[in-house]
Amino acid sequence: MQEGNPPQVEQTIDVSIDVSIDVSIIVACYNERPVLRDSITRLVDVMNGTRYANSYEIIFVDDRSRDNTVEIIRELIEKYPHIPTRLIRHATNLGRGRTVMDGFEAAQGRVMGFLDIDLETPAHYIPVAVLEIERGADVVSAMRIYRFHLRSFYRQVLSMGYHRLVASVLHLPLQDTEVGFKFFNREKAMAVLQECTDPGWFWDTEVMTRSYFGGLKIVEIPTLFIKRYDKKSSVRPIHDSLEYFGRLRRFRREALRLEREYRERGLTPVEVHTVSHPVGHGDEPNLARVK
Repeated sequence: MQEGNPPQVEQTIDVSIDVSIDVSIIVACYNERPVLRDSITRLVDVMNGTRYANSYEIIFVDDRSRDNTVEIIRELIEKYPHIPTRLIRHATNLGRGRTVMDGFEAAQGRVMGFLDIDLETPAHYIPVAVLEIERGADVVSAMRIYRFHLRSFYRQVLSMGYHRLVASVLHLPLQDTEVGFKFFNREKAMAVLQECTDPGWFWDTEVMTRSYFGGLKIVEIPTLFIKRYDKKSSVRPIHDSLEYFGRLRRFRREALRLEREYRERGLTPVEVHTVSHPVGHGDEPNLARVK
């Protein structure tokens, strides 16, 4: 985020272990009681099966949850004493973008990223994202593959419509800017991330736009999207869609400026690559782990 917008942090708890950190995983939390224990168990199981088992950290950032999310985080920190962890608590609710960025500011890993902790995009894709960063990508973002469910059909339609609108208005050849699963080469991407100003859900669109016109190499990985109905979503489809469209309209001028400046330097945006890793079958994709 730009200067002049410091995080309002109520409390920071740091469980440091003397290890070199390769991968930083940001867990942005807001009322995550129904899913947090199970999701962190799955995430840890995935990471402990990779060569990063002894060199990753988990940074929890709680955005003023109203349930017992913070207490659960403390339990998890005690449960996994061998994993470097950090808990950052916001004094007020600041929004998804600000929450993720506070985690990034605290990250130590060469690779850093976040995923929505309901794991609708499963944790098994983290090793794939890290591998693509190591192969030269600066940004790796999931590209959701939906199963048809009548209960969530309206959300799929809204999501597809928004993606097409983003492509048209912002001139982005990206398939899924809003997905809650993005990983970055910290050294290459941090300057671009710090230019982002939106503290809320539109941050995802902004960061991908700035990354694209900032010349960062972007890779999209197809991922199976598994809708969960055991946690109440904080997304309000009609209200949020109208808000998104308003922010998209206001951001368009900035996006056009970014595009113009990039082309004035005699450059053209780098090609966006989509990798062909299998999306998996069943609830947990059968992906080759990074060994």
